[in-house]
Amino acid sequence: MKLYYKSVPFAKEDVTLALESGVDGLIVPRENVAGVQVLARCEVLAAEDVPSAVLTEKADEVAVVEMLKRGEAVSLARGWEIIPVENLLAQCENVMAEAGTLEEARLAGGILERGVDAVVVLPEALGELKAIVAACKLSQGREDLAPAVVTRVEPVGLGHRVCVDTMSLLRRGEGMMVGNSAAFTFLVHAETEHNEYVAARPFRVNAGAVHAYARLPHDRTCYLEELRAGAEVLIVGADGETRVATVGRVKVEVRPMLMVEAQCGDKVGAVFLQNAETIRLTRPDGTPVSVVTLKPGDEILCRTDAAGRHFGMRISEEIREI
Repeated sequence: MKLYYKSVPFAKEDVTLALESGVDGLIVPRENVAGVQVLARCEVLAAEDVPSAVLTEKADEVAVVEMLKRGEAVSLARGWEIIPVENLLAQCENVMAEAGTLEEARLAGGILERGVDAVVVLPEALGELKAIVAACKLSQGREDLAPAVVTRVEPVGLGHRVCVDTMSLLRRGEGMMVGNSAAFTFLVHAETEHNEYVAARPFRVNAGAVHAYARLPHDRTCYLEELRAGAEVLIVGADGETRVATVGRVKVEVRPMLMVEAQCGDKVGAVFLQNAETIRLTRPDGTPVSVVTLKPGDEILCRTDAAGRHFGMRISEEIREI
């Protein structure tokens, strides 16, 4: 879903704030388009080319459908209701809806679980713009995490492990979901902790072996080895809250590895992590625990799911991963 800021009447300071907040595009009066296009590499639309449509009766809805099917741009004026928007989403693409508050933006982004194709943030929501960007572009909802009991921790020799350096600063309690199987992933904690030998690297998750699955935004997965600079990864907190981070660098190096096995309910999963004090999993209270001190009986946060992925997308298939 895209986010546009509509600066009508035009205000240069508001446009600057919108760009710094991370919107995908701007809607400004035609006379200001050229001046705004030099400020950043983003889409700039003329307000005259994106008229607002008020949905007060069925005929208004029909008219918008016809415009969208002709390839014309139109945004639904603030005050839209859910049912007409659902009807539009069922028939058309490129549905845009205006929002004047954070709650309106969230509502537009969740209609039919798919959301509109673009939210047009109005000037009255400027004070909430950063929160709107965080809610609509960075947050990916909640992950259902549960305590799992460690059943085995043992050295397994050398292997290629992947450090994921993101362009974001991660907080205590945050990390990436990684595991041998997409059906059982572990919350591998970011390197937020200091020790006497190594400084904290709060942008980094030493995520595990090259073959492991990592959770991505939009319910996708990939192998850690497939990650590249510019890719998006899912950052998960111990409370289940999520956000998106962009990979800045991936480091693959040969290191001594540990296998950590855990059980959650009737499911058992494993993950291979570097054998070093700075690599940590996450306790149920959100505190990190080093794999060096981890022992059977300890509880760590994991996520269980149904197995079955094809090129990272969920499929219905009987799959057993050991």
